[in-house]
Amino acid sequence: MTLPFSLRVPTATAFAALALASCAVGPRAPDAVLPLAASGAFTGAATPAVTAGAVRGDWWRLYADPVLDGLVLEALANNNELETAAANLRRVRAVLGEARTGRLPSTTAGAAYTYGRASAATTPGAMPGQSLDETEVYDAGLDVAYEVDLFGRVGSSIRAARADADAAAAALEVVRVSVAAETARAYADACSANARIAVAERTLALQTETVDLTRRLLDGGAGNGLDVARARVVLEQTRASVPPLRAQREGAVFRLATLTGRPPAEASSAARDCASPPELLQPIPVGDGASLLARRPDVRRAERDLAAAAARVNVATADLYPRISLGGSLGTTAGSAGDLGESANFRFGLGPLISWSFPNVFAARARIAQAGAATDAALATFDQTVLVALQEAETALADYANELDRRSALQAARTQADAAARLSRLRFDAGADSFLTVLDAQRTLAAADAALAESDARVTTNQITLFKVLAGGWSGDGSAPTGP
Repeated sequence: MTLPFSLRVPTATAFAALALASCAVGPRAPDAVLPLAASGAFTGAATPAVTAGAVRGDWWRLYADPVLDGLVLEALANNNELETAAANLRRVRAVLGEARTGRLPSTTAGAAYTYGRASAATTPGAMPGQSLDETEVYDAGLDVAYEVDLFGRVGSSIRAARADADAAAAALEVVRVSVAAETARAYADACSANARIAVAERTLALQTETVDLTRRLLDGGAGNGLDVARARVVLEQTRASVPPLRAQREGAVFRLATLTGRPPAEASSAARDCASPPELLQPIPVGDGASLLARRPDVRRAERDLAAAAARVNVATADLYPRISLGGSLGTTAGSAGDLGESANFRFGLGPLISWSFPNVFAARARIAQAGAATDAALATFDQTVLVALQEAETALADYANELDRRSALQAARTQADAAARLSRLRFDAGADSFLTVLDAQRTLAAADAALAESDARVTTNQITLFKVLAGGWSGDGSAPTGP
């Protein structure tokens, strides 16, 4: 059977044990190494839409939209997910404060009163059958104990707690980056929906005029019912596209209300009424791979998780060795409360204590293996986080550049569709073409307008995604504490 035990030893033996080691035990923390290829420029940064300049923390101000500025600042102040992350950071910092107290001695103050009578059978010198006197004992004292961190258990525990606090601070920054980006995205989605609604309504007005024209021609004997029916089909198809766009706008506005800490009934009227998505008038500064990894809070969090896991390996390893504490006590014991202050009743004691649960070495080694596996997992998580950060940046750059090319092509297509619609109407009025040609040209123009408005929305969405991936330049509010 395996039983832990504690052994009190003389002072000379205790200080001989102090010479067993002079530093923390356990493996060195694995290095969080960044890939060399990650330090250069992005492969997707060749487009003139981006520059290698430093990324701005307040990137949303590049849109020069006061409504957007106000919404993002409101979200950063009132978002509930941010408050949750901030509360978690306060909790982890409190845990760090508790771990730091391991460097300080522990004190215990106590007082006791005992009234009783001893048995003659167990009292030396008492006669068999003798009735002993009843006694009172008063005691008051102070005990002090200090753990000598010979094998680094306390120091490693503090390092692990500090790394946890750093990771919680980085997690807060992750949420802050996400809240800012999602607020801008919700605002842009509402504005884009309004822009697409406006396109649909302009198309509806044009197609309503066409329906009226065909009806007048029919009433005047120059048209036919088939043309009227065809014109009405195109009109109702366009009308049917408006309700889903309105639903998208309302969904975006309600999402924006949640992000800013408001109920849906208090959703932003400015976002509901905005006419077009925010536009950038300058290239996006994206930096390079090295600056990206230095900024990304999820990379910092993964690195701090790795440091915490490595420190806990040292904590587990220290359990293989004795714990050495220096203790002392000071107090007074007397037979009456009034005698507690007599000098003859004072007592004190000093001495070391070695506590060693060496029969449980197999359990300790199992805990070391668990901590080592956790470190390996944290290292793999860090490596994967770095790769995902680089992949997301390159993907966002590629999506943005290609959508800009697509929008340019759609703008050219829309110009040609507008010209074709005008020409077909002129040719119809001159009797050179049938009305079916006019309807087909109008349908093509409506599709080109809708596609261009949808591409405008995607461009803004891809810009915001790129800003989110680049992570801004957050610092200060989420910084972790420093010090021993």
